[in-house]
Amino acid sequence: MIEYVVPDNIDDRVLDRACRLLSEGGLLALPTDTSWSIVCSLKSASGIKKLKSHSGERDERHFTLLCSDISQFGELCRMDNSQFRLIKRLVPGPYVFVLKTLLGTEKSLGLRRKEIGIRIPAHQVPLTLIRSLGIPLYSITAKRSMLPDFDGDEAEVQSMDEFPVIPEDELFEGGWELEALEWIALILDSGIEQERLFSTVIDISGSPQVLRTGVGPWPV
Repeated sequence: MIEYVVPDNIDDRVLDRACRLLSEGGLLALPTDTSWSIVCSLKSASGIKKLKSHSGERDERHFTLLCSDISQFGELCRMDNSQFRLIKRLVPGPYVFVLKTLLGTEKSLGLRRKEIGIRIPAHQVPLTLIRSLGIPLYSITAKRSMLPDFDGDEAEVQSMDEFPVIPEDELFEGGWELEALEWIALILDSGIEQERLFSTVIDISGSPQVLRTGVGPWPV
């Protein structure tokens, strides 16, 4: 079901419903400053299980933590002063920062890797939802390969040493297109078609290294 929202003034009833669905393990679709994302609550074990199952992805690098404030990064990942300063310069915006996770984050997400991508999108829909829920969101980019009747070409298999790449034509534009994903409990739609954009992924767990070039400029 689609709820059309004004990003800067989301109806409280819609927010309350979205937060309730997330708390109950539901999956939501929402726009970001790059492309459509499908999300669950970081604190919902059933939601995380559903997201991983329906996404069809086994590579954890496809998943990202969405936060509303940089202070939440420190609750989830290891971050020193230089990393903090770099992140502060670039958020909110179309950047994913790969950081070493804290042990509690690894356990809650069932991660096999000790790193995870984390970001603050420059879009009021996810930011407002995260603030209302009070918890970061676990997310994955919505892709046409998730559709039940998808008959396109499979994405090229990537080396485990390379960051996974999503073909641009697999991205959605309109929220109505995601209604075919019947396992999504709610779609929050601003009524504006999404540009098919990618975030810039930067591994800052050591010396900064770009893993994927996207709309976010680098170096800065």
